[in-house]
Amino acid sequence: MAGTDERLTEFVREALARGVPRAEVEGALRDAGWAPEQVADALRSFADVSFPVPVPMPRPYLSAREAFLYLVLFFSLYNVAFNLANLGFDIIDRLLPDPVKPLSSGWRNSVRFSVSTLLVAFPVFTWLSVLTGRAMRRDPAKRASRIRKWLTYLTLFVAVVALICDVITLVYNVLGGEATTRFVLKILIVAAIAATILGYYLWDLRKEEREA
Repeated sequence: MAGTDERLTEFVREALARGVPRAEVEGALRDAGWAPEQVADALRSFADVSFPVPVPMPRPYLSAREAFLYLVLFFSLYNVAFNLANLGFDIIDRLLPDPVKPLSSGWRNSVRFSVSTLLVAFPVFTWLSVLTGRAMRRDPAKRASRIRKWLTYLTLFVAVVALICDVITLVYNVLGGEATTRFVLKILIVAAIAATILGYYLWDLRKEEREA
């Protein structure tokens, strides 16, 4: 795997070539002080198949076509998430108007823009998700795509930050006695969207680890 110490990879290759069971190789490396993640990466560098010599696994790669597909996919996801939240906010402002701040004249334009974006971005996101998922089922090695991993973890980071900021904002307003129904509903919308994205991609990563 990318980033694995070459000495460690060479040791694992030699041990497997001599017929040492993977569990014993892992135990010896851990006893020697290697981190569990490094040991797991080194062992994953070779396929667990019956063959006279260790068979290397495909390394993470970067394909221009896949970079394009994943960039568009995650860009569409961010657009869907942002405009879904914005649409929810607009609906709340309409149903529960602020007595101090009247509804602005741009409310209809905001709703129209959010709906237009969702009508375009959501089908694009769905189609690309199906397309990339089908490609990975045909060729599991595509899960090693570097751009996919980087964008997945970036998305997880954004979702976690959104949840943390959401909770901080909620606590701040509760302590200040300003937690109105409108405010709480908007907080819940952001939390629901961020938690859904976070949960889905964490599930996808765990699924990938189990398959590996």
